[in-house]
Amino acid sequence: MKRFKLTVAYDGTNYCGWQIQPSAPTIEGELNKALCRLTGETIQVIGASRTDAGVHAYGNVAVFDSDTPIPGEKLLFALNPHLPEDIRIVDSCEVPSDFHPRYCDTRKTYEYHIQTGRTPLPTRRLYSHWLPHRLDVAAMNEAAKYLVGTHDFKSFCAAQTQVKTTVRTVLGIAVEERFSDGVIPLMKNIGEQITEEQESMDLRCGQQSYGQQSHGQHPDKIFAPDKKPENKHPQDIIIRVEGEGFLYNMVRIISGTLIKVGLHGWQPEYVKEILASRDRTRAGETAPAKGLFLKKIEYPEKIR
Repeated sequence: MKRFKLTVAYDGTNYCGWQIQPSAPTIEGELNKALCRLTGETIQVIGASRTDAGVHAYGNVAVFDSDTPIPGEKLLFALNPHLPEDIRIVDSCEVPSDFHPRYCDTRKTYEYHIQTGRTPLPTRRLYSHWLPHRLDVAAMNEAAKYLVGTHDFKSFCAAQTQVKTTVRTVLGIAVEERFSDGVIPLMKNIGEQITEEQESMDLRCGQQSYGQQSHGQHPDKIFAPDKKPENKHPQDIIIRVEGEGFLYNMVRIISGTLIKVGLHGWQPEYVKEILASRDRTRAGETAPAKGLFLKKIEYPEKIR
C-alpha cells in the first residue's frame, strides 16, 4: 500500500465546502468518487484544509492510500478526466506512508479578493467581494501589523468553534492594491465623472453602511481620512495572509476587520484592542466566502 499526495485546485461555488456531507456535493466527495472509479478501490482522501462552502483553492492538499500501479507523478493525468470541470489535480506524487497533511509543520497562504467601484464586474461576481467604495490600503496594512505573530485569536474566530486553544501564529499579512485602469471608472451617470464632493459623500456612506449590523460598533473609533486616493478607477484589493494554521473563519474575519479599517470606520490601532479583548463581537464582519482562496500549503522539504 502506497500513500499519494494530491494538490487540488477548485472553484468552490457549487460545493458545500471540502468535507464530505450526506446528500450534498463536496470537494472531498468528488475526489473519493473519482479515485474509486480510477482504481477500483474504496478510497477516502484526507484533506489538509476543510474549506467552507463557496471558498476556492489553487492548492489545497489531500492524501490517500492505494495499491494502484500508476506512478505518483502520473496520477493527475489519470484522475482529472474522472473529475468535474471545476475540480482539477494540479500536482501529484508519492509520499512517505506516515505523512499526514494536517499533523505536520506547514505554512498556509490564503488570499481574500475584493473589487471596488460603482459597478461590480459580472465575470468576477463569484470570485471576489464587491464594495462600492474605495479602500485605504495604507491604513489596512498598518492595522494588519498588529495581527502578525503568535496571539490568542479568539476575537477572530467563529463563536461556535470548539478547539483546544485559540492561539495561532500569523507569519505575515499584506494588503495589495491594483487599479483596473480603463475598466469601469467611477461615475454618477454614463460619461460623467463623479465630483470630489460626491466621492467624499460616498466614502462617508461607506463608513456608515459596511458592518452596520455587525457587532462591535464603536463611534469613538471612527476617523476621517487626511487625503483620498486620487485614482478614480476601480481597485482590485488582495489581502494575503500567511500562517502556520487558522481557526474557523479566521481569515474571513480578519478580512472583514481590515475592510472596516479601509473604509475609515476604525483607526488601525483599534485592531490591537480587538485582539486583546478576546471578544468576537469586537471584530469586524465575517467577509463573504466567495472572495477567499486557499493559495497554497507548503510542507517541509523532506516530503516534497
